[in-house]
Amino acid sequence: MSDSIIQYGPSGNSKEIENILTHIFSSNMNITDSDKKPTPVCIWGTHGLGKTEMVKDYAKQRGWKFNYIAPAQFEEMGDLHGMPYVSESPQGVKRTLFSPPDWVPIEEGPGILLIDDINRADDRILRGCMQLLQNYELSSWKLPQKWQIVSTANPEGADYSVTPMDDAMLTRMIHTTLIFNHKVWAEWAIRSGVDKRGISFVLTYPELINTDRTTPRSLTQFFDLIKNIEDLKENINLVLSLALSTLDEVSASSFVNFVNDDLQKLIEPEEILNSNNFKDIKNRIKLLSKDSEGEKRIDRLSTITTRLYLHITSPTYKIQTNHSENLIQFFLLKYLPKDLSMSLYMDLLKFSNEKIKKMLRDKRLASFLVDAM
Repeated sequence: MSDSIIQYGPSGNSKEIENILTHIFSSNMNITDSDKKPTPVCIWGTHGLGKTEMVKDYAKQRGWKFNYIAPAQFEEMGDLHGMPYVSESPQGVKRTLFSPPDWVPIEEGPGILLIDDINRADDRILRGCMQLLQNYELSSWKLPQKWQIVSTANPEGADYSVTPMDDAMLTRMIHTTLIFNHKVWAEWAIRSGVDKRGISFVLTYPELINTDRTTPRSLTQFFDLIKNIEDLKENINLVLSLALSTLDEVSASSFVNFVNDDLQKLIEPEEILNSNNFKDIKNRIKLLSKDSEGEKRIDRLSTITTRLYLHITSPTYKIQTNHSENLIQFFLLKYLPKDLSMSLYMDLLKFSNEKIKKMLRDKRLASFLVDAM
């Protein structure tokens, strides 16, 4: 892929862009001047980043309505404008009007109309979208109240077959660019039920993501394919074939090494928190902290720590009686690098759960904090 990618607007991960969307949508909802229209948003980003899923998830999380169009698939202007019909007034005046296509929402919002891959449409269709973006209406129909327009686009200047948008169209929208963040992706993956072994792989090798073939989308497809394979090592040839069918060769071979190195068997957050014998957890982490040749494996410990944080801060997590004690013992592990444990401590300190904050004030962690600073 070409490095000379043209970027529009500020860049951010999906969480940061969701915050931008929330502010823009709030401003749009507060418009009272009938002559002023809401402002649509365009989210730029390379293929497979999850732009579409992010917008869909945004609407779902808030209970909003969601409609989707892919103008690149439109062959006729009628797909965009709707079909013409003749209307006659009581005075006998005949006018040609357009009935809205089936993708046009008919109920009042809040809702999001997603125009997906807008700059993959041909120039004729793209120009036809301008009135919709500016006035939230097209031909003789309008979008219902409280609907927001979001479009997604692939960057210009890369190896994409896109139709350049001129300044007249660009200035009709607010622009931002989505970038991949492995921790934010992992939060989404946990909520969405992605295979835990796949989440551990991404957290261990985040540098592999965002090549031409290894993207968040293709990885999710691969993880769905292996979800029902209980023993990956025993079926490693099948796993490799599935990996090569969805990912690039480097990523596929890295996943095989990940499996052969038993990294898919890293300690789960639930095991750490629910343990009735933390000495066993301590011994397992000690074994994982070094490889067979005695070399330190910070990557393993980093993945364990990150997954523990994501589990604790997930909306579905409920702290149990023994969790605080086990978490304190985890902080005090000698095999855990101080920068990892300190990073976990500071991240949890920002978390709003009062029970977690109370645990972090435990006297036994005082010496840990002094040593870490």
